[in-house]
This record gives sequence, structure tokens and C-alpha cells, in this order.
Amino acid sequence: MKRWCFAAAFLAVLTVVISVPAHAQMGMDIFKRPAITKVFHPVIGKGAAYTDTNKDGKSHTTEIGIVGKDMAEGKEGYWMQFVSSDPEGKAMVGKALITMDDFQFHRMIVQPAGQQAMEMPMNMSAAHREKTENSMNEWHSVGTETITLPAGTFSCEHWRNDKNNSDIWTSDKITPFGLVKQVSANNTMVLAKVLDSVPDRITGPVKQFDMQERMQQMQQRRQQMPQ
Repeated sequence: MKRWCFAAAFLAVLTVVISVPAHAQMGMDIFKRPAITKVFHPVIGKGAAYTDTNKDGKSHTTEIGIVGKDMAEGKEGYWMQFVSSDPEGKAMVGKALITMDDFQFHRMIVQPAGQQAMEMPMNMSAAHREKTENSMNEWHSVGTETITLPAGTFSCEHWRNDKNNSDIWTSDKITPFGLVKQVSANNTMVLAKVLDSVPDRITGPVKQFDMQERMQQMQQRRQQMPQ
């Protein structure tokens, strides 16, 4: 499910949900739909580190972990953090507050390297919600397999998406998404390490995202670029 690419998407929708990247409030009961969502089992302080390699052979690291709990609209939610490093070692950090019973995203905070943390607006159009829901339903289980990766050997459930020619292997031993390996046309993500102590990487005060301010910053950067 694209929620793992959400790891990369969140960091990209962030840019999924700044896909997962960043996605926004789902507004749908995912857990009553595709069985693939059963692998979500958050544990505070636990997580996983991945090596993500694109089709050109370039790699970067991504960490996903649970860093806290909070209430959202009267429901108990978990803060799920994503940390992605670029080839230069700079990290993009983001975390989303997700309610367990319906898997809705209620809040999203992102912090690019060297910048102040910002809380992003969480809203998703009906068309985007429908598209996300349809993509979730495209996954189906094709059985169990044992695979060996840098992090060890795992007995996994193999999920297949015939529409976009992608595969995901999951294990209930891995928090929070169960992801052990993902293969798509554009990238391969493999579990590099199980994390037993995941700190909250969002630092300093958090400000609300200001679209007008963001546009001004982008304009200033363009003006500073050499002609």
C-alpha cells in the first residue's frame, strides 16, 4: 500500500502527507477495507530503518517509528515519525498523528534540516480520498515467504499490486507498518535495522504553515539564483 511509499512520500506529501506523501485526513474507514492494513501495530519508541534505492542505483536511508500518543477528536492517536536523509546526510523530519481505530491522519508536522518545525494543513479533497481508497484496494495477498535481508531473516506475508507491478513483504515483528521489503518500478526499499529506541526528532517551537510566506520565500530564492 502506498503508505510505505508514504514513508518516502510523506517525505517527498510532505512535499504525502507531504503521497503517504503526506496525505491528509483520510476520511474513510480503511480498516474495514483491504486486509493489508492489518499490519499496522504501533509501539511507542519502536521503529525500523530502511535503505531505499531508486532505479538509477542511488540510495538514501529512511527511518519510521512511533514517538508518542495524543488525542484527536476524542480518539487515541499515535505520532508516527519519518526521518529521511539525502545523499549529503541532511535529514527531513516529519510526524503525523494517526488514530488507531480508523487510520485517519489528524495532524502533520514537518521540519526540514536547519529550519523551524511547521504544522501543515490537513485536508484532502473527495477526489483524492477516493483515489487513495481505490489504491488501497488494489493490493492482495499471494501467500507467505521467508526472505533474508541485512536486518535478518523474516517470515513474511507477500502482497501484490498487479495494476502498478509492485510487491510488498510484511511481518508482524516489525513496527509500525510491518514493512520488510518493497519493490516497485521506481525503487526498492529493504529493512536495514530494527530500532528499539526512537527519539522524537522534531525540535524547537512549531509554527503554523503559511502559504503566502512560503511563496515569498520561494520567490526570494529564485531571485538569488545565478542567471
